[in-house]
Amino acid sequence: MMPVVITLPDGSTRSVAAGTPVRDVAADVSPRLAKAALVARVDDQLVDLSFPLHADARVQILTTDSADALHVYRHSTAHLLAAAVTRLFPGTQCGIGPALEDGFYYDFVVEKPFVPEDLEKIEAEMRRLAQADEVFEKQSWPRDEAMRFFGDRGEPLKVQLIEEKTAGQADVSVYTIKDRETFVDFCLGPHVPSTGKLKAFKLTTTSSAYWKGDAKNQPMQRVYGTAFFSDKDLQAHLARLEEAKKRDHRKVGKELGLFMFHPWAPGAAFWLHKGTLLYNGLAEYMRQVLYPAGYDEVKTPIVFNKQLWETSGHWQHYRENMFVLEGDEGEDMALKAMNCPGHMLVFASQVRSYRDLPIRFHEQTALHRNEASGVLGGLTRVRQFSQDDAHCFVMQEQIGEEVQRLLGLVQQVYGDLGLTYEVKLSTRPEHYLGQRETWDHAEAQLTQALEGAGQAYTINAGDGAFYGPKIDFDVTDAIGRKWQCATIQLDYQLPERFDLKYVGADNAEHRPVVIHRAIFGSFERFIALLIEHFAGAFPLWLAPVQAVVLPIADRHAAYAAQVRAELVAAGLRAGLDDRQEKIGYKIREAQLQKVPYMLVVGDKEVADGTVSVRSRQGGDLGSRAVGEFLAQTAAEIAGKGRSDQPVAE
Repeated sequence: MMPVVITLPDGSTRSVAAGTPVRDVAADVSPRLAKAALVARVDDQLVDLSFPLHADARVQILTTDSADALHVYRHSTAHLLAAAVTRLFPGTQCGIGPALEDGFYYDFVVEKPFVPEDLEKIEAEMRRLAQADEVFEKQSWPRDEAMRFFGDRGEPLKVQLIEEKTAGQADVSVYTIKDRETFVDFCLGPHVPSTGKLKAFKLTTTSSAYWKGDAKNQPMQRVYGTAFFSDKDLQAHLARLEEAKKRDHRKVGKELGLFMFHPWAPGAAFWLHKGTLLYNGLAEYMRQVLYPAGYDEVKTPIVFNKQLWETSGHWQHYRENMFVLEGDEGEDMALKAMNCPGHMLVFASQVRSYRDLPIRFHEQTALHRNEASGVLGGLTRVRQFSQDDAHCFVMQEQIGEEVQRLLGLVQQVYGDLGLTYEVKLSTRPEHYLGQRETWDHAEAQLTQALEGAGQAYTINAGDGAFYGPKIDFDVTDAIGRKWQCATIQLDYQLPERFDLKYVGADNAEHRPVVIHRAIFGSFERFIALLIEHFAGAFPLWLAPVQAVVLPIADRHAAYAAQVRAELVAAGLRAGLDDRQEKIGYKIREAQLQKVPYMLVVGDKEVADGTVSVRSRQGGDLGSRAVGEFLAQTAAEIAGKGRSDQPVAE
């Protein structure tokens, strides 16, 4: 039998006998590498270290310096969790257990939900199994035997997974920990060599879930956990989780009286007074940014006939996520899930000339998407929302310039909010509309625009929308989490489907290109980001209540009301706390409500016509004339707290 030639990352080659497992390659390179090895990449495939080499290949041994190895490490920890649960709670049915960006979860069908004491027992069992250093053994079973095994064991969900994921295969892969009595699971893998490699993990929480995220399916109990290569990294992550709990927008939003939810309107927020001020403030800010940038605001209907969605392609590709209605005459209608098809109709409503382009429509009306109840969560996953949505209609030769303008717009908005971000270029997905040549041209246009703007970016291969490539922006919040927000998407398909035209300089008809773009994304999700980023302590220009006047005693109430009236007349969102409470209590209340400035008035202030200014961070700033305070806050608001010194400093 001919030897197999393997090529290592440094370009060196080795000859090994056919069937040699990857772990032997690691040992041949160095004992140190063999000890550190967790998983391998053979050509472009991640594999277990037990993977046999039967053909020439490129081989890379992955250790703790690899993101792919961390993903596998977390997936293996999810299996360790499942092994512990099935040992402690016999009869538990296992669902799926994927790795996540910062951890893992596993779904189970259990008789009763897990309580915190259960998680402690499960984690202790996981540690016992880890200390035992049991092997993750991959076995190949005949498909029929595997389905029969899991069926006899009372795990119909595993049978369903095998049916769906291995159709047409003779054999399927299963992984055992020790033996069939300890744990066996249908899984495509790969996994780390043994449980002893799993050292730094923690179970974090539980939640209700549904099989495949569909509320019509089997209810399940989801257990979340996190895992890192080192205890130091784990502890740092757990500290971030604790900070995230304090900043949770659902908690802070309730404390600040911003919004509420009710079971009679699942997935739709009730915006309370202060939350409405915040929401409208962001909406008006975006209008002030867009109007001078050449955007026309429009409003399109909330309900459309299905013919619109058939024309756009959403009826075929997105119908399950839409709220479908039946009209009085039996015609199918649907609540608007996105603004773009309506904007196509607005563009097509009159003859357009090349002199008119670019044409930019933006809209902030309500949208509705039929999200499964099991995935709804605060403001981050809702059924009703609005977007700072816009569509730019351009000629082919205007694409690069327009995308560069959009990059500048994103930089301006995020700069005003003090947000940092990373940029990704998402390319053609597996399933797409249109011709490959058109996609190649579109991707080249976006690449040229990014490079022309000097914008650093990474490639996110295969993650484009079905109608065109896109540029995505990941915002990093105050505790290091990433939120996907802004997007710029090229679309050659909708103009074709709606037969959009403009008259060119040659007096002939041409097809425009549409650029979809959003900067906030949905207002709801973006506000959740801002709440958690600022921990509710919004910058002055954005705060729902910017200042509150606090009279020390009843005799100061009239002057306090006069001061508040001056603030309001000057454009500040100002409150008055004239309750018969001690001034210390009022100050603490204002601090808890994250009000940027507190203006205390007593005998001296009344006599001098001044206010005693306190900031939520800087404490007592001394007495100022009302006019002086207004001038300083106006400068802080105009500069978004950047170009001018805040009053607090």
